[in-house]
Amino acid sequence: MKLGNDEGIAKLFFELASENRLGILNELQTKTLKMQEIARKLDVTATEALRQLQRLSVAQLVQRQSDGSYATTHYGKLVLQLSSSIEFTSRYKDYFSTHDIMQLPYQFLNRIGELSQATFVMDTIENLNWGQRLYTEAEQYTWGLAEGIIPESMGPIMDEKTSAGLDIRMLVPKTFVMPPATEQNIKVRGLSDIPASIALTEKGAIICFRFIEGRLDYAGFSGTNPVFVNWVRDLFLYYWDKGK
Repeated sequence: MKLGNDEGIAKLFFELASENRLGILNELQTKTLKMQEIARKLDVTATEALRQLQRLSVAQLVQRQSDGSYATTHYGKLVLQLSSSIEFTSRYKDYFSTHDIMQLPYQFLNRIGELSQATFVMDTIENLNWGQRLYTEAEQYTWGLAEGIIPESMGPIMDEKTSAGLDIRMLVPKTFVMPPATEQNIKVRGLSDIPASIALTEKGAIICFRFIEGRLDYAGFSGTNPVFVNWVRDLFLYYWDKGK
């Protein structure tokens, strides 16, 4: 039995290239809708809505239900899930044209769309303040991946969190020497290469990547959405296991 399809990805991309068809798919992600409801939500005529629904049905991305409403197929849901990474990188193409994320492991590049749940912040001071606020409000753990320089203002916060019994971890370059007092209070591991900077707690996360030429940038992505936080947490733990 032949299960493959010879149409190729070009056909799929063509179907997704329409703003109306993509809008229909997004509308149907969480609930079924009838053709008239779709037309109202997309502000198109009923004729146009029906035409686009027929195209999506032929492409097996949506299907008509017995009550006359339309729903995304399982294949359609999978396509939307996978296309989120392309949509995210396209939205921030200027950033990803100048920053190097290709050194990340494949399993994280494959999930890069999960960063779409975060907020992109260009301002360095805002990001640093956000990271400090995360550590201040942490109740379970504070983890960080950095070039090794801990701001002086973070000293009292780290001491307070250590006294409270929080799990405090730092990933720094192998060549960086931590102050003895600091090293006694937190778990420290070294990496031969720091791919990004991370501030992470159970409440939120921030991640900033390097410029292509190697310099670490402090413009990046931050937020509290669990999908985004779990992506950053998984990345930190990946490098933590590799640290020495």
